[in-house]
Amino acid sequence: MSVGAHAVTTSDFPQWDRELLFQILDNIHDVVLVIDSDTTIVYANEAYAKILGVPAAKVLGRRLDNIEPKAMAIEILRTGKASSGGDYLDSLGIDVVGSAFPLYNGENIIGCVSTFKNITEVVELNRELQQTKGVADYLKEQLEQWEQLPLSFKEYVGQNRNVKETLILAAKVARTDSTVLIRGESGVGKEVLARAVHNSSRRKDKPLIKVNCAAIPEDLIESELFGYEDGAFTGAKKGGKLGKFQLAHSGTIFLDEIGDMSITMQAKLLRVLQEKEIERVGGTKTIKVDIRVIAATNRDLESMIKEGTFRRDLYYRLNIVPLNLTPLRERKDDILALAKTFLDQFSREVGHELTLSPQVVGFFQEYDWPGNIRELQNVLEHASIVCNDKTIEMYHMPAQIVPVNKDQYKTKKKPSSVKEIVASVEKELILSALVTHKNNRTKAMKTLGFSRRVFYDKLRRYGIQ
Repeated sequence: MSVGAHAVTTSDFPQWDRELLFQILDNIHDVVLVIDSDTTIVYANEAYAKILGVPAAKVLGRRLDNIEPKAMAIEILRTGKASSGGDYLDSLGIDVVGSAFPLYNGENIIGCVSTFKNITEVVELNRELQQTKGVADYLKEQLEQWEQLPLSFKEYVGQNRNVKETLILAAKVARTDSTVLIRGESGVGKEVLARAVHNSSRRKDKPLIKVNCAAIPEDLIESELFGYEDGAFTGAKKGGKLGKFQLAHSGTIFLDEIGDMSITMQAKLLRVLQEKEIERVGGTKTIKVDIRVIAATNRDLESMIKEGTFRRDLYYRLNIVPLNLTPLRERKDDILALAKTFLDQFSREVGHELTLSPQVVGFFQEYDWPGNIRELQNVLEHASIVCNDKTIEMYHMPAQIVPVNKDQYKTKKKPSSVKEIVASVEKELILSALVTHKNNRTKAMKTLGFSRRVFYDKLRRYGIQ
């Protein structure tokens, strides 16, 4: 038996020839790649083809700096120092992990050996775990914020014809992955509708991530949307952070107040919508994202395009299926149903049933509601707190919404004739019946004992919508 620096020979291994060494290398499960000092690939084992899906014959004799210019092995040739860790192969779009070391002939570097394995599945699994944790953290944050917000209704309440048409269209588009643009004034329920679209889609069991574009400072919105790498900027979280687009992967991202996004961010958002990929702040690798985008705005985007403050190409990308929500002043036939929904919630809060007086119902029908459904909700929440009885009266209303002395609603001017007295009582009975039956006119007329013709005649006569 003879002994060498790194091997011995025996009767079964009389010599260590090239054929035997290649046989050993070809049965190693990891990729083994050897390049010379000019980065020409001089050897690739069998695992190269199995793991990377590229026959070794296609790369032998080719320069690695032309195929994968950022490869770890090229850096090893430059520095002469061995290295190990993860790498990303742009040419194949996969993540690998391994090590590389230089080959010397005396003091001269003549090449480099790289060994690595494909860990794309492991990286993807880790990304999914990070996303799950990120979504959990996001939902926890949202829950904490939710506890500080006013109560919100669970379902979109509406019998108005325009609202019904919008909801029917929303139900149709929910079954697709089309981008949706919800338009309407502040407080009309854009977020509620976005949630309804998501919950009716094939992504309903995946995350719904909300981003208020108007609430995030300009210098932070890019990192919030796309995330950032470790050390991307001063104060960056160690290890980096996933952005909202990655958190929404396989689910839906709701971009509220999209009209408040800067031109610079609009361009970056357009790229995401077109390419379905993002690049984290401080990173160089593109990351594919599978998301459904729902945007919302109360701004006049068409005027903004003319002014040069909103990109026309982004507008066309977002406006594939527009959903327009009617302001409350144009759907007053829904006011009583909405009020009843909120009163049911606030009744549970205060521990007893709450109803509206006929005077309040009349006022609600006459008021223009500039703050829309959100204002109605806030007004009723205020009234439910200050009301010590079961009936909410005009003097329970917030002072800012009643432009005249509220006392006039407490004691109305006395009618001067029996006919006026009967009309006044009749009108109040009709309003009370509509409140009781959530604006269901059929039930209200049965309660009052009116025929359909008589009932609708009285609605017109008393100006009840």
